[in-house]
Formats: sequence, C-alpha cells, structure tokens
Amino acid sequence: MAKPKLKRKPNTAKRKPHRRSGPRLLDMPGLWANRHLQSAVATLGRLMRTPLPTGMTVAVIGISLALPAALFVVTENLRTMAGGWDQAAAISLFLKQDVDDAGAARLAEQLRARPELAQVHLISREQALNEFRALGGFEDALSQLKSNPLPAVLALYPQAASSAPERLQALHDEVMTLPEADFARMDTLWLQRFQAILDLAQRAVLLLGGLLGVGVLLIVGNTIRLEILNRRIEIEIMELVGATGAFIRRPFLYAGAWYGLLGGLTAWFLVTIAVILLQQPVSRLATLYRSEFPLTGLGPLAMLVIFSGSVLFSLIGSWIAVNRHLRGAEPG
Repeated sequence: MAKPKLKRKPNTAKRKPHRRSGPRLLDMPGLWANRHLQSAVATLGRLMRTPLPTGMTVAVIGISLALPAALFVVTENLRTMAGGWDQAAAISLFLKQDVDDAGAARLAEQLRARPELAQVHLISREQALNEFRALGGFEDALSQLKSNPLPAVLALYPQAASSAPERLQALHDEVMTLPEADFARMDTLWLQRFQAILDLAQRAVLLLGGLLGVGVLLIVGNTIRLEILNRRIEIEIMELVGATGAFIRRPFLYAGAWYGLLGGLTAWFLVTIAVILLQQPVSRLATLYRSEFPLTGLGPLAMLVIFSGSVLFSLIGSWIAVNRHLRGAEPG
C-alpha cells in the first residue's frame, strides 16, 4: 500500500530584511561632521607639536593685522572725539561795541525766529569777561581795565538740514549784513575739514588692511607649501592607496584656518594691550583740558571682520598651495 505524500506547509515566517553594511543616509551629516572635527583637532595637535615655527608664523600674521586694526581704532577714537566737538556753535557772531546787552537780547530773539537756526545762545559782555578771567594768567591786565572791552556774542546753532558748508557760508554772509554785526566766525569749518581728513584716513586704513590681507595670504601659502614638501612622501603614499583630493587637502586647509584664527586673536590681543597702555596718558592729557576721554578698543563688528578676514585669506593661501601640488602630482 502506497504511502500518502505529505504536503509541506508554506513558510509563512517573515524574513528579516538584509541590512546594508554601508552608512545610512541619515548618518551621513554626523559622519561628515565627525570626520572634519577629527581632522581639525589632529591638525591643531600637529601645529602644537612644532611651537616655534607655528608661533613665528602666527606672530607675523598677528602683527600684519594689528597695524591696520590699530589705525582703525585711532580713527574711530578721533571721530568720537570730534563728535563731542559738534556741540560747538557753527557761527559766532560778534556784535559791535555800542550794542548793549538789551540790544543783543532783542537781536537774539529775532534770529531765533529764523527756520534754519535751531538755537541762538547769547553771551553777554559780562559773561564773556568772566570766561576770559577764568582762563587765568590775565588777572593783572584785567585789573587795569576801567571798562569791559569785550563785545556781546551770539552763538548760532543751525538745523541739521542747514549744516552743509555752502548753507553755513550763506548764513554767515547774511548775518554779516545786520547793522549790529561787527564780524562773524565760522567755528565748524575746521571741524568739517577734520572729518574729511578722518574719512580719507579710514579709506587708507581699508586699503592698507586689504594689502596686508594679501600679505597674510602669501605668508600662509608659503608656510603650507613648505609643510607639503616636508610631508611629500606621506602624501604620495596616500595617493597610491587611492586617497581622494579632498582627503589630502583637508588637513592643510584646517592648518591655514588655524593660522588665520590664531593670527587674528594675536592682532586683537596686541591692539587691546596698546589701548590699555595708552589710556592713562590720554586721560592725563584730557584732564589738562578739563575733559574726559576714555579710549575704546575694537568693537564686536571690527573683531568679527578681523577674525573672518584673517581666516578667509589664510584659507585662500592654503587652497592655492595645496591645489598647485595636486595639479603637479597628476599624470600628464
């Protein structure tokens, strides 16, 4: 008797999906960041193992950047000081000797009604004499005077829209036609010239900063080129085992970035030390003029410009040096 054939039950168990050995797509950003972090830390460690060459290169970069940064700080402090001088009257109108204080007050009221003037300040003859006496050194001469020889003065402060040089000149010519006017002096003309000089100096600082930035590029590029020559055998071995250009280029680019960052930090340190050392002499000089003037160093925006510019120029120098080597290593 034939045995009945047994039917095999189908395997209904779910098969586990095959796991791919490569990295998942979601892990790629983390792997990329970890790779770059390892390269940056390893490059910094390599630089720290040669402190003398690294320190010399960083010092040269820092001094190169400290020069335009220091000139920028000087121009900004001078501009701040000139901003305090803006409070001076634009035009000082000296009245005739026969104009008494009452007549000067009436003329001041008439000028205050003019729309181009924001303020008119009257300095009476007695006030002018007291201010002159407060200067000191003229007590004997003033004691011999039988009458006050000083005239009344009107300090004219124009509106912001009327502070242009041509409008001030027109106002000057107009007030000189007044019958009470003796002569008028434009007090802010020299200040406008000083502001123009500061603008020119600031342009020169930017130009100098650009030129020295190119110098930083050349310094870092030459330093990276020498490092490439010292590691030539290591680079050739990496190329033989199939290392990509990006893998070879990465540590040298991070070396340039570290040079730029440390050089910018050195420049900031030098400028800050210079400001601290100069604060006391400047304060002493301001005290002689009965004033106070605290020096200001590099602000956050200026520091950002120095650091970013230093790192950018250093990266460009590194990129040029490494790419020249990689192109020279390619078979013809």
